[in-house]
Amino acid sequence: MIIQPIVEGHGEVPAVPVLLRRIGASLELDIQVLPPIRQKRNRIVKDGELERVVELAARKCPSESLILILLDADEDCPATLGPALLERASAARPDRTVTVVLANREFESWFLGGVEGLSGRRGLDADLATPGDPESVSDAKAWLAERMNRGRGPGYSPTIHQAAFAATFDMTAARTRCPSFDKFLREIEKSASRT
Repeated sequence: MIIQPIVEGHGEVPAVPVLLRRIGASLELDIQVLPPIRQKRNRIVKDGELERVVELAARKCPSESLILILLDADEDCPATLGPALLERASAARPDRTVTVVLANREFESWFLGGVEGLSGRRGLDADLATPGDPESVSDAKAWLAERMNRGRGPGYSPTIHQAAFAATFDMTAARTRCPSFDKFLREIEKSASRT
């Protein structure tokens, strides 16, 4: 299975391939992840820009690849914005398999959902507990930063920590607690069943 990710942040560029390879290993799939294409979220949602980036992705990857668009929902409703973006992306390249997943609020919300796998690592407190609803935390980056190094150095930085956290957070717990992460996994599983 070949995946061409499209992401929005500098931290997701190394983190998403790590996460996809973990998912592949857990599903016993051979997943090849092509270098992610990064485009700022505020640009990619504009008319014409999403279509341009999907066209670029289609030119960079084999025809049987999955084009995976992964963005933060921020304050938007994923159930509204996601299908709208998918419709546009699919119309831009109807000959390709495209999927869109919006992390509810932000990518780091998934780390909060599986925080047990992060406890005591990379300067995080050893006794971390998941917030009641990880996807309702309005600033998951700040939540992580507040629990890192407790005044002994820099806090959370997506470019420094995202890939390491993607390698160790508890995916099973995150799938249970974060509906958008469950959707992400279901989309990968669904695409894998087509290959």
